[in-house]
Amino acid sequence: MHDIQLDEPVHRHSLRDDIDHILVSEDELQISIGNVARQLEEDYEGKELVLVGVLKGAVMFIVDLARSTQLPVTLDFMAVASYGASTETSGIVRILKDLDNSIEGKHVLIVEDIIDSGLTLNYILETLRTRNPASLKVCALLNKPARRRVDVPVNYICFNIPDEFVVGYGLDYNQIYRNLPFVGVLKPEVYTHPSEDESGDGEADGTATVTEID
Repeated sequence: MHDIQLDEPVHRHSLRDDIDHILVSEDELQISIGNVARQLEEDYEGKELVLVGVLKGAVMFIVDLARSTQLPVTLDFMAVASYGASTETSGIVRILKDLDNSIEGKHVLIVEDIIDSGLTLNYILETLRTRNPASLKVCALLNKPARRRVDVPVNYICFNIPDEFVVGYGLDYNQIYRNLPFVGVLKPEVYTHPSEDESGDGEADGTATVTEID
């Protein structure tokens, strides 16, 4: 008779194992996005709206935002690169992908995943203003006011968050974690050098409900 050796259960590493805690849950995301969509319907009633997503972080947000509104919307995208140290952006920005279509005479809403220093968003705003849109506003999923270095207008904000390293729902670390369905705080041991993966920044005029996350 031969003894049967049983394999020890193997623990498969999950992306969620790297998350310290969830900052914004799936349900909270969808509720807040729905609230912003209703506000957009009021503010842009009778108008067509161009949603400009800043790649790659805003992809999840812009899709859910577009699906949540009954407005006639078109989608376009920009990709930009910021230069600076690993933890700070210098504000020197290069456009990697420009818009596919003209925005002259159109109502444009820049859709950002997170507004941090404001430097990258400020560059995008200055660039798009020269193209003579009928209006130009900013919508941000997350806003980090503690990190702001330049005053930029953010018209619609889903969540104000503390200065923590967040990933998920489009936000990444080394291109990973974007597919998590929530926004979570990454465990410090996962990264060796904090990086500012800034997708954008914005403007606050109180037109939409803002949720504070402590």
